Amino acid sequence: MPIHLEPNVIYHGVFPGGLDASSGSEDEITPQLVDQYETAAGRRVAWVYFSHNWYRSREFPLDKVNWISARGAVPFIRLMLRSSSDNPTPDPEFTLSNINNGRYDSDIRAWAVRAREFARPLIVEWGTEVNGQWFAWNAKWNGEEQGAERFRNAYRRIVNIMRNDGHADNITWVFHGNDNDDPETSWNTLERYYPGDDFVDWLGMSVYGAQMPFENEDCPPFSQRAIELHNRLHSIARSKPIFLLEFGATLNHPNANTDPQCDAAGWADTALREVLERNNLPMLHGFSWWNETWENDEESAHNTDMRLQSSSALRNVFRRHLVGNARIGERF
Repeated sequence: MPIHLEPNVIYHGVFPGGLDASSGSEDEITPQLVDQYETAAGRRVAWVYFSHNWYRSREFPLDKVNWISARGAVPFIRLMLRSSSDNPTPDPEFTLSNINNGRYDSDIRAWAVRAREFARPLIVEWGTEVNGQWFAWNAKWNGEEQGAERFRNAYRRIVNIMRNDGHADNITWVFHGNDNDDPETSWNTLERYYPGDDFVDWLGMSVYGAQMPFENEDCPPFSQRAIELHNRLHSIARSKPIFLLEFGATLNHPNANTDPQCDAAGWADTALREVLERNNLPMLHGFSWWNETWENDEESAHNTDMRLQSSSALRNVFRRHLVGNARIGERF
């Protein structure tokens, strides 16, 4: 059964960043990283988000879900059936065709059994940001015109095995889209990938500002893009709750003083106001900041940093919106 949501609550989660920030693995999270974010934000989180990469292990990530659950939060697992974190590239092993042909059924079934034995709520997504070509489950790498159908079938197969063979009814399933279709073509529209209401409990969004502190890096605004994606998802599945699962903007953009959209604190202030007011995002039930840093090249000034603990201005924006706000949900 999906997690119960209170109607007037906005739940607060986080991807707390990884220890190996340059790898793109997004799986080496620790309790200390969550502590750092919660201290900076001034609020606890209802879920902790991380990747489970099958190129490291296909075993259910029991250690991580245990310590997350012990904090009182719900583990939110990005189920990443992939051979590496290299993007964008076709996957040499975990193709949609191989998933649909049953190559990984036994691994999925074993994962489900362990998830059931965990016996506490879990949130799981497979096919993160499916309409973005940077992940190998995108149609670009799986037959283009046939890719969306193959994705839908693979999603259904994974969920069916988890539910029916593994009896893991403690999982809330998420379908997660990006704010723009990339590539922008008819076979890659987000709507084509949706596997159906019977297989999805929540809908997820990614909406980022500037992700690299380069002078020529675009600084996309939040509101219009978030509203458009919210409305697209709501049109796909009108009864499903929506979550802003990934949002963030890098600090130290060289144009921050001349373009308000390039200032991470100002960008986050607009985003949080839009999220918490919900006037334009009525189906939104939660949000999680992407609290990470990574290297882009050999110049340290070019490092991406979205961490609250790196900036008093960004920290203060979060505290102003979150501290004392009775509508923020720290626990499901």
